Amino acid sequence: MSEPTATPTPTPPSTTPSVSPAPAAATPSAPFSSAGQSTPPTRSTAQPQPTHSGKGEPFYQLARWSERPTDGDALISTAYGDKAKEDLAFVEATPGVHKPDPILVADSVTRRFGGVMAVNVRHFEIERHGITALIGPNGAGKTTFFNLMTGFDRPNSGTWQFDGRDLASVSPEKVARMGMVRTFQLTKVMSRLTVMDNMLLGAPDQPGEGMIRSLIPGLWKPREREIRQKAEALLDRFLLLKKQNDYAGSLSGGQRKLLEMARALMSDPQLVMLDEPMAGVNPALKQSLLDHIMALREEGTTVLFVEHDMNMVRHIADWVTVMAEGGIVAEGHPSAVMNDQAVVDAYLGSHANIDLGDDSLLESEH
Repeated sequence: MSEPTATPTPTPPSTTPSVSPAPAAATPSAPFSSAGQSTPPTRSTAQPQPTHSGKGEPFYQLARWSERPTDGDALISTAYGDKAKEDLAFVEATPGVHKPDPILVADSVTRRFGGVMAVNVRHFEIERHGITALIGPNGAGKTTFFNLMTGFDRPNSGTWQFDGRDLASVSPEKVARMGMVRTFQLTKVMSRLTVMDNMLLGAPDQPGEGMIRSLIPGLWKPREREIRQKAEALLDRFLLLKKQNDYAGSLSGGQRKLLEMARALMSDPQLVMLDEPMAGVNPALKQSLLDHIMALREEGTTVLFVEHDMNMVRHIADWVTVMAEGGIVAEGHPSAVMNDQAVVDAYLGSHANIDLGDDSLLESEH
C-alpha cells in the first residue's frame, strides 16, 4: 500500500507589489551604429566619465573608424560632445567671449619680433571637452600663439592658465606632463628610430630611465610591458601597427602626422593642440585623420587645432576662433563665423562678398 502524497500548500499572494530591477545603463559597443537603429544617448546631469582607462581598451573599439562602411552608419554622440555643444549654444559670438567651462585661458598675451607685433591677444578661452578651430590667413600668428601657450616661446607680456594652473615660465616638457600636448606643422618624429621607439618616447613615468633602477629589471619591466601594450593599441588605432618595426623616416607625410598624433596620446593628455594636421597629407588619409580627431572628443579630450580647410572646420569644429594680424577678430559657431564680414576681410580683403565654405558640400556627403 503506497503512502499518500502530500499536497503542497499554495503560497498566498504577496501584498507588496514586485519591483523589477532597473536595467543597467547601456554603453555603445562601437562609436558607429546602423542608420535608423541608433538612439540618442540619454543625457545625465552627472559629470561624464572618460571612456579610456589609460591601458588601451577603448582604442580597439575606435581603431576601425577609418575602415567603417561609408553608407548606413552615423556617429553616436557622447556625453562629452553633447555637453560642449550645450555649453556653447548660448555663448555670444564676440571676440574674447567667456566660456562656461574653459580649460585654457589667456589674457593680454603679446609677442613682438623687432617692430612686428606677431601676437596681441586680449582674451582667449577654450571650452573643455570641445573641438575648437583656430583659423586665419598665413602670418596671423596662430603657430606663434601655439608656441607661447606650450612654452616653446616666451611672450613679452601676458598671463595664461591651463586647468586653473599658471603656465608662465613653465618649460615645454612640464607643460606636457601637466596634460597639454601639441603636434607641429612640420612633423617632429625621430627619423632614425623605429615607429615603436618613437611611441615609447612619448610615455611618462618610465622607471627604467634612472641609472640605478635600470640595473634592476624587476623595477621597470612591468611598466615597460604596460607602455608597450598601450603603444601597440594606439598604433593599431592609427593604422600603423604593421609599421611598428619600420624606421619613422620611411613613413609618408600623412603617416608621420598619424604617428605624431599617436605619440601625443601616450601621455593621456587633457588638451591636444594640433598645428595644421592636414597640411601636406594625402587626400586618402584625410578622412582617417578627421575620424581620429573626432574620436579624441569621444574620449573626453579637448582639442584645439589650426587649419585652413574650411570644409573640414565646418565639419568637426564646435567653436571657431579667427586670428588676423596677431589678434582675435571673430569667434562663434562655424556656420556663423564663415559668413562674418570681418573673417572674409581677413582672408580675402575688404569688400569681398564670398562665403568661405559651402554647406551644400557637407549636406551632399550625408
